[in-house]
Amino acid sequence: MDLYQLKTFVVVARERSITRASELLHLSQPAVSAHIKAIEDTVELLLFDRTPRGMSLTADGKRLLGKVEQTLGAHQELMIEARRLKGRLAGRLRIGVGANATGEVVGRLLATMAELHADVEVTLEHGTSRELLVGLRGERLDAVLYNEGGAPDPDLTTVELSRFSTYVVAAPGLVPATAPLDWGRLAERTWIYPTANACCARTAESIFTARGIRPRRIIGVDRESVTRSLVAQGLGIGLLHDRTAHEACARGEVTLLLEAPAPVRVLFAHLATRAPEPVLTAARSIVRGPA
Repeated sequence: MDLYQLKTFVVVARERSITRASELLHLSQPAVSAHIKAIEDTVELLLFDRTPRGMSLTADGKRLLGKVEQTLGAHQELMIEARRLKGRLAGRLRIGVGANATGEVVGRLLATMAELHADVEVTLEHGTSRELLVGLRGERLDAVLYNEGGAPDPDLTTVELSRFSTYVVAAPGLVPATAPLDWGRLAERTWIYPTANACCARTAESIFTARGIRPRRIIGVDRESVTRSLVAQGLGIGLLHDRTAHEACARGEVTLLLEAPAPVRVLFAHLATRAPEPVLTAARSIVRGPA
């Protein structure tokens, strides 16, 4: 007695007809009859009365019908669970998060991974864009949400999440309020911004190239809060992200001199060589959002 025979038993019981059961099961009528006989021989019970009106369950047949339906239902659940296990994601996803990564994107990524891929362990690490990219290339992180002021490096696969502006700022009264700005005099000043591979560094370099200048002195810092404080103290000209720049300006700490022409993009990124990995494929889909 196998599952095919049990299914035949249920269909015959419901349809009360060998002919109709054979049509639904795409079996010949002799094959349907053989299935029923095989079950009756195995359990040593008469399950159907053959009448002119069709197949009618006996009392024993009626009692067994429920058990057979439960057995077939359990088999279906087993197959569904097996397919789920075969296609499930498991492992870990270590995500680096920069200062301008939106809480909405991070929240959606965490919530959706927990709901759809509960076997994936997700951890977050916060840092500067430079720190995150170092962690990514050292494979301490699997993916990062970082700020990019230029073109992403070709070894990365990226998804753009948002954009924001960067401003050149100075303490009130430090720079003469002339229009246009005297870039020759600005080059004589100390400039304060994150150096190395950071969005403000790339933005600064693009400004210097466009204006044909090179500051005599640059103070490299790795925290925007430090840049803001030093600029407010009149120690130099700095670069701040738009939210910080407008807040500092509203408090009278700085004057906005110039909005950088190219926006900074917040990107979700991972190493391009890891693009086929299922966990990263799922994360990319989530951060992209609905199509």
